[in-house]
Amino acid sequence: MIKKDIQYITIPELAKILGLSRITVYKRVKNGRIDATKIGRNYYIPKKYIDIIMGKELSEKDKKVIDIAVKKTIAEYGEVLRLLGKE
Repeated sequence: MIKKDIQYITIPELAKILGLSRITVYKRVKNGRIDATKIGRNYYIPKKYIDIIMGKELSEKDKKVIDIAVKKTIAEYGEVLRLLGKE
C-alpha cells in the first residue's frame, strides 16, 4: 500500500492546502494541469509537486515555455528593447 503521509497527498488534502474546492482540484487533475497518479479509484499527488503547483518553483516544462517566449520576444522586439535599455 502507498505511504500517503510520506510521499503522496490526496485531492482533498491538496484542495485544503491550496484553498480550493475538491472539485476544482479534481478537474485540474483530470485535464492534466496537476500531475497525479491514479491508484484504484483515487488520485494521489506526489508531494514533490506541491511547490510547483503552488507556484513556488518552476517545472522544467514551465522553464522551456518561458525560454521560448523570451527568445521570440527578443527576435521580434530586440532592437526596440536595446533602444529602451539606453534610455
